[in-house]
Amino acid sequence: MFNRTNEIKVLRDPIHGYIHVEYQVIWDCINSREFQRLHRIHQLGGDFQVYHTAEHSRFAHSLGVYEIVRRMISEIPSICESIDEFERIQVLCAALLHDLGHGPFSHFFEKITHRNHEEITVDLIMDPNTEVHKCLIKAHQDLPLKVAMIIEHRHEKEVLNQIISSQLDADRMDYLLRDAYETGTSYGTFDLERILRTIRVKDEKLCIKESGMHSVEDYIMARYHMYWQVYLHPDAKSYEILIELFFKRYKEIDEIIDVFEIFREGHIITNEEFILMDECRMFYGFQQALFSKDAILRDFATRILDRHLFGWIEDPSIEEEKTVLNRIENKEYYFFKTRSSSKAYLPYQEKDDKQTIWILTQKNELKPLSQCSEIVKALLKMKAQTKMRIYFSK
Repeated sequence: MFNRTNEIKVLRDPIHGYIHVEYQVIWDCINSREFQRLHRIHQLGGDFQVYHTAEHSRFAHSLGVYEIVRRMISEIPSICESIDEFERIQVLCAALLHDLGHGPFSHFFEKITHRNHEEITVDLIMDPNTEVHKCLIKAHQDLPLKVAMIIEHRHEKEVLNQIISSQLDADRMDYLLRDAYETGTSYGTFDLERILRTIRVKDEKLCIKESGMHSVEDYIMARYHMYWQVYLHPDAKSYEILIELFFKRYKEIDEIIDVFEIFREGHIITNEEFILMDECRMFYGFQQALFSKDAILRDFATRILDRHLFGWIEDPSIEEEKTVLNRIENKEYYFFKTRSSSKAYLPYQEKDDKQTIWILTQKNELKPLSQCSEIVKALLKMKAQTKMRIYFSK
């Protein structure tokens, strides 16, 4: 038996109403320094520079994922019947802690450190010196490893992997609803309640009753629109490019800003250094760079802090690109070309069994979503688009 809190803890949430915590290990993990750090990490990278209310954190999202998983394992009979209490604890902890390894400015941080956030998450969970590891091992000596296995998609109970990471997982369901709400857009809305009412488990696969198929269609389209309208917004990309170019310049000059020294080539960032690196620290470093002797570094620090974004042209003609290039003196830093492919963000793809949403038909058979939905069948025929943009100083 796992220890329960002296009463059910509740945290108010704009998406789920309340987050409910009844296990002590969950409450302990929430109060660990590694999880509290997520208060200081924006959920949406550079999008808060485009959608001014998108100030929500990885902390809020992680609690939201936890709450969806808590409901899944409590309200869906076929899931309840297929897992024991220890497995419930494992998947709840994995839901809560799945984003521990995110650095400042979300996925963009991975470009600077050359490390995947899931890899860092597992390192933090397995490090005996972290508070979150101590919270987990206090509850059960095997819990850190089991949680890490779910995050790495290699748990022996496949349904636990699917609940956290699949085409229809709790992570996606929370971030679509939360990001739509926080950005003031409607693109990411779908009927979460209907999906939760129609989720089932059959043959160790997470699936949806045929009667819930239309809600899943809405969910798929919500994901597609959120990527192109919010997550891939060109101005958000412009902000991230400024940060990328700032660090490119910083690594090339002989100048020390203490908080950024861990980003020098060859330096291996320790878990302790990572825990201390949040967006507050990054912005402090940018403020320090305002006094740099290097004019380019000062300029990028100013642009980042005061939102002086690069301009951009989508799919420019040869003449447009030439015109821009001719008026820019330092092309290495003030001209940037990107290509965005929709291949990774097509509404839905059925690459293999694990990347398929399964429909439980009225005959109690499992069929791929594309065989049941005419809409999805048409979506699978969509071709990837590639958009080229040039970014430049205005």
